[in-house]
Amino acid sequence: MMAKIAATSEPHRAGSAPDNVLTQLLAKVPALARPLIMGVLNVTPDSFSDGGRFLQPPAAIEHARRLAAEGADIIDVGAESTRPYGGMRPVSLEEERTRLEPILPAVATIGIPVSIDTIKASVAAWALEAGAAIVNDVWGLQRDADMARVIAEHGAPVVIMHNRETADPHIDIITEVDEFFSRSLEIAWTAGIARDRIVLDPGIGFGKTPEQSMVCIAKLEKFRSFGLPLLVGASRKRFIASVIPAEPTERLGGSLAAHLIAAESGAAIIRAHDVAPTLQALAVAAAIRRAR
Repeated sequence: MMAKIAATSEPHRAGSAPDNVLTQLLAKVPALARPLIMGVLNVTPDSFSDGGRFLQPPAAIEHARRLAAEGADIIDVGAESTRPYGGMRPVSLEEERTRLEPILPAVATIGIPVSIDTIKASVAAWALEAGAAIVNDVWGLQRDADMARVIAEHGAPVVIMHNRETADPHIDIITEVDEFFSRSLEIAWTAGIARDRIVLDPGIGFGKTPEQSMVCIAKLEKFRSFGLPLLVGASRKRFIASVIPAEPTERLGGSLAAHLIAAESGAAIIRAHDVAPTLQALAVAAAIRRAR
């Protein structure tokens, strides 16, 4: 019932500026016949699948260019590993900014929208002023009390992701995510974030058992009751290895399978490390659907 209420609520200070990059991006989806692809750029030493590879600015900027050339519609830049399965080392504001400063502004000149993956409102504010267009908050506006205000003041779109401190195999994960989204949307709308600037992400792998991650993908349509675009990031996640053991960099097949099912279930954005294979898989699946 909470989802029904949230889906029909309006922000207290709603309004849509003509330069809403999210609206512009989503308008491309029908012609593409596939979800948008958000390419991952981890500017960290400890990310679970590619930590350290792109920590140095030249390597990071070159990788961003590669993601764009392969067909990414958005580049998601993060400088603090959220490591969904534990072992996260908190990064200070100063360290996160130091990692981003020589990289994010340069990536923003490549020509496709950049999202900043951060849980710190002050980092989000700096990034939006440095060229980022979207905020990707893996704690869904529920960790930093200033995050919603910063996003609203900048008129930026936001990805609201579900998260939990620990996985609980005994909970109904669909109900849990549903209620989390409802709380986050109340925060967003109270702060004045317009409805057309919000994307929901069930947070595959975050605070979930492998089985719960698969349930969230299998029942993704349940979250369409909010009437908002959905993002799924299953790329290289551990649930894949629970089906067939594999190291993170060897999980491309499982990532593609999960993302194809997510696309069939209505995902508007797919977050992926491997942009070219993901684009190929989504495009071929769309072509086959057209041939039916």
